[in-house]
Amino acid sequence: MEINAQLVKELRERTGAGMMDCKKALEQTNGDMDKAIEKLREMGLASARKKSIRVANEGKIVSYIHAGGKIGVMVELNCETDFVANTDEFIQLAKDIAMHIAATNPLYVDKESVPQEIIEKEKSFQKEQLLKSGKPENVLDKILDGKINKYLEDICVLDQPFVKNEMVKVKDLINNAIAKFGENIILRRFVRFKLGEE
Repeated sequence: MEINAQLVKELRERTGAGMMDCKKALEQTNGDMDKAIEKLREMGLASARKKSIRVANEGKIVSYIHAGGKIGVMVELNCETDFVANTDEFIQLAKDIAMHIAATNPLYVDKESVPQEIIEKEKSFQKEQLLKSGKPENVLDKILDGKINKYLEDICVLDQPFVKNEMVKVKDLINNAIAKFGENIILRRFVRFKLGEE
């Protein structure tokens, strides 16, 4: 199948990946858009894994104010060089993440940063609910694992579906940027303020 420029452009718009990567992914999947998106994710993740051990001490602290000044978010997004940190695309990525946080109110950056006592408390609550519902003992652990994973996805920003495009998670946005810039990029921390909240 011939891969035309329109197909490449559409894949680039949907994923944010580079033109050559989009063309290569479409060629490898015979023009199947969904498979090409999956292929790009795999390429991005492989690339991101290699780069994740590199030090990222540069970056930006970006703020986002929403709802007529009633919600504010600050994020620290790190990268390896000030050259990348000063690009419009990097700054836009940080703003998009801050806007996402304003909209979804996550509690943690990733699953690793959730305190174990929080996880244990949620496990205990969910197990109690499952027992009350009369679920058979032999399936309880499997259901419980699923519920805990879902809970962690809900409270961790990197695992949430991105508000502007729910087909991708926030971590996918970052992995796409890693693949594009060729640098490690880390969401270091964030803080969200809501007027009148303790």
